[in-house]
Amino acid sequence: MSGDYGADELTSCQISIRDALLAGGTKYTRDAALAVATAICNSISGDGVALSDRIGEVANGLNTFLLLFGGAMVFLMHGGFAMLEAGAIRSKNAMNILLQTILDAAAAAIMWYTVGFGFAFGIGHKPNKFIGNAMFGLARYKTHATGSGIGDWTDFFFQWAFCATAATIPAGSVAERFNFNAYLGYSMFIAGFVYPVVAHWAWCPTGWLGFATVEPLFKTGYIDFAGSGVIHMTGGLAGLIGATMVGPRLGRFDADGKPVEMPGHSAILVVLGTVLLWFGWYGFNPASMLSIDTTNAATVVGRAAVTTTLAGAAGGIACLLNGFRRHRGWDLVGLCNGILCGFVAITACCHVVEPWAAIICGLVAGLWFDFLCWLLLKLKIDDPLSAGPMHFGTGMWGVFFTGLLAKQEYIYEAYGRMEDHMYGAFYPKSNGKILACQIIGILAIIGWVSGMMIPFFGIFKLTGTLRIPPEVEEMGLDRSKHGGSAYNGAGAAMGGMLPSTPGNDVMRNQQQPSAKVLPANG
Repeated sequence: MSGDYGADELTSCQISIRDALLAGGTKYTRDAALAVATAICNSISGDGVALSDRIGEVANGLNTFLLLFGGAMVFLMHGGFAMLEAGAIRSKNAMNILLQTILDAAAAAIMWYTVGFGFAFGIGHKPNKFIGNAMFGLARYKTHATGSGIGDWTDFFFQWAFCATAATIPAGSVAERFNFNAYLGYSMFIAGFVYPVVAHWAWCPTGWLGFATVEPLFKTGYIDFAGSGVIHMTGGLAGLIGATMVGPRLGRFDADGKPVEMPGHSAILVVLGTVLLWFGWYGFNPASMLSIDTTNAATVVGRAAVTTTLAGAAGGIACLLNGFRRHRGWDLVGLCNGILCGFVAITACCHVVEPWAAIICGLVAGLWFDFLCWLLLKLKIDDPLSAGPMHFGTGMWGVFFTGLLAKQEYIYEAYGRMEDHMYGAFYPKSNGKILACQIIGILAIIGWVSGMMIPFFGIFKLTGTLRIPPEVEEMGLDRSKHGGSAYNGAGAAMGGMLPSTPGNDVMRNQQQPSAKVLPANG
């Protein structure tokens, strides 16, 4: 028996359980209580395994489950993206957007394995702050740090789910007119290179930007817990650049330059997608703590879930009320978009802000989103899903908001670091370093993504392969490129153009335009 523990461990275990059995005048004698305590301690320790080792194994199991289940929830968000995007566009292009969404996950998996994971988290013999340089194709995986630990398979899986999310965000911005070859190219480019570099800056211990890196910026660092900047700004800006360069859909603006409504075909799919994304965000944000085996870690995970909920709810209500102010009608799609905007914004700071601050974050995100949608129409930029304003715009707001109201106590719980004046700029006596790091992070992401994606899309545009031909766009991508419609029945053979096609104009409301595409006089 004594070989199972150190002497101190054995004594501590026995005394604790013995005293618990004797408390309250139980029927046990002192010797009987000690015998029971010894038996319990032996059963806990296992066959020749010390109690401390057994506790470590249980902790590792809990952390593994957190990443496995959290990663699965993040992957389920692809179902949410698929439903949301399919419902928000015309039925003649539904199969195309569904294919692209699933393709993003598959392409991201291969790119993440071959180069992306190494660029993001690889720490070689001569690490640098800009980009990772090890673990390509998971080479020497067992001997390298991988994010949350050393040689943890779940790290690759969990981080792939985030990479796939960044890759699929731009699909909504370029929907209904983007050439499939160009889409596949940029999906692989984002997953294999553009996103991993930003992730390295912010989340790899050897990066130059992040709060938890070895040498953080200004000895403070950029806080982006689950990726308002790293994921949503990156994907959203890539989509916005693509939408700008490919041009608006045919008929999106009339001869006078005024926007023409092109409503999606299924409000039901939009709502289903929103609910799936809402559910998945509880893996996206809370599980980004990467561990749950301590009191502080469990506290952070719980707080992230609460603030995520409140921010999403506040964003939805803000867009709903703002839509009613403009149109005197209750807009379902506006509510759904606002909820997602709140989630995007709080993703950076869900672990370090108070619940009341999360509500403010979500409210402002919803209103900011409405303004950006109006601005895009003024600039004649066609973004069918408003993915640019939602992910890039409100993601940028979330990163900035972190620098305003990050709380020192919560920063310590999440990172184990607490220095004088290390908190948001709106708290008294803040030195403003966190806010400065957040602003620099915003500018760095904008510069990197723009510098990569503008030339990338430009090559396709110069070669005439960025956009589908007008006749294909009129016919619809489903019929012309994918062998039929996403829907069976009357009208399906015509690519969803006949009035009998299911839901082709379900979301059209001549009196109350959808908040998905805001009117020019917002």
